[in-house]
Amino acid sequence: MSVQPVGGVSGVSPTSYLSELDALAGLQGAAGVTGTPGATGTAGADGGFAAALGAVDHVTQLQSTSNALAVQAVTGDLDDVHDYTVASSEAKLALELTAAVRNKAVDAFTEIMRMQA
Repeated sequence: MSVQPVGGVSGVSPTSYLSELDALAGLQGAAGVTGTPGATGTAGADGGFAAALGAVDHVTQLQSTSNALAVQAVTGDLDDVHDYTVASSEAKLALELTAAVRNKAVDAFTEIMRMQA
């Protein structure tokens, strides 16, 4: 019996998602926030706010895909439960990573405010 690899639901690679999160961070190098090598770290150079919104939209898209597959699994319309499992894991990981980047940005902002006082 041969085992076939399960294809990704949305085709998201970790490298592309990390580059989107670098844009979301926008504070690279401040208060210990680091990203992937080669990223500029300036908000205006790679799209800044628009790129951050694109990363958040991507997380929303992953969550809606996961929700749609969950409904299909419950109704019996889903052929392969692994598709839902993969989509659910991707959405969970993307949300956790986005929350971690947000927390780092808030920590950096708080540190900057402390320096001004």
